[in-house]
Amino acid sequence: MAAVSLGYDGYSQSLSGPMDVRGRNNSYGDSSSSSGDDSSWSDWEAETDGQVHQARPPVVKVSAWRKVRSAVQWSPFVQTFRRQRYPWVQLAGHQGNFKLGGERGTILKKLCPKEESCFQLLMKDPLRPFIPSYKGNVTSDDGEKFLVLEDLLGDFRNPSVMDCKLGVRTYLEDELAKAKLKPKLRKDMFEKMLQVDPSAPTAEELQMGGVTKPRYMVWRETISSTATLGFRIEGIRKQDGSSSKDYKTVGSSQQIVSVLHDFVQHHPHALAKYIERLNQLQATLARSEFFATHELIGTSLLFVHDHSKANIWMIDFAKTHRLPGGVQIDHNSPWRVGNHEDGYLIGLCNLTQLLDQLLVNRDQNHTTNPT
Repeated sequence: MAAVSLGYDGYSQSLSGPMDVRGRNNSYGDSSSSSGDDSSWSDWEAETDGQVHQARPPVVKVSAWRKVRSAVQWSPFVQTFRRQRYPWVQLAGHQGNFKLGGERGTILKKLCPKEESCFQLLMKDPLRPFIPSYKGNVTSDDGEKFLVLEDLLGDFRNPSVMDCKLGVRTYLEDELAKAKLKPKLRKDMFEKMLQVDPSAPTAEELQMGGVTKPRYMVWRETISSTATLGFRIEGIRKQDGSSSKDYKTVGSSQQIVSVLHDFVQHHPHALAKYIERLNQLQATLARSEFFATHELIGTSLLFVHDHSKANIWMIDFAKTHRLPGGVQIDHNSPWRVGNHEDGYLIGLCNLTQLLDQLLVNRDQNHTTNPT
């Protein structure tokens, strides 16, 4: 949690370290395992590009950080809050990038200049109702900066959460170009490829014991539904505390519908609400200046529901870039190197259609087998 998306890309981690659903210190794999695309680069790496970024608003004084630290150390409420709300944070990676906010209803996310710039623009865009509220930034005692964001789970009680990565690729064109410029064999990526599919490496790659980063980057998108449907499921945590991010090879529509069914089956209100929210999002994207002028890479939709409510938000903008001058995209055309198409609307439409299909199936089953 792409969420608190937490992925927000798998949303918040406590100050004392990541915890799994059993309450012990643990990481659901390394921080590059999903939104980082298992490739050792991250949203934060993308910022070390030498570009000059927009000036940021003045940060909150260190006293605000001391309040955060004190609250985490001494407040029984925060300790309970941390255990019950955030053990699923590592579903989509980025361990260590999230901390509890100093005020109830907020989360701190490690500051990424590009993402902060996006939040500043989005707070003035028609998309604002679909974005976690941005409340400035704070600086820790050691000088590390964090975005202060709305806690999207604050109004939910024991929620179920799903992180879906949107788009036909999760790597920037610049990342691919740089990787091709100086190709070198990567043993770590080779081993991850073997873990997912032992038959994936070529005979030459098996002999060399490594794959190049471009090869891995492209392969990673083809084993899931990213390349074919324009989205993939990153991770899910359900109300019963069970969680998984084992969706790397969930690629067919039938497989995805099965996962979605399992996610919402005990909360019939959630399915209709999710479809309504996605349709509202698509209509809003059509009149968004931000969407028209930006390439959205590695962003997620965070699905959250409990026994009575359900909602969806757009999260994770560290790899979202303003389009180069003179370049226009429709977010719905096939990607070719150089055209900057991200396939966001491809993924959004396919995801909505599969949820629609699930709703139709459910209604038909109810008609055939009324209780």
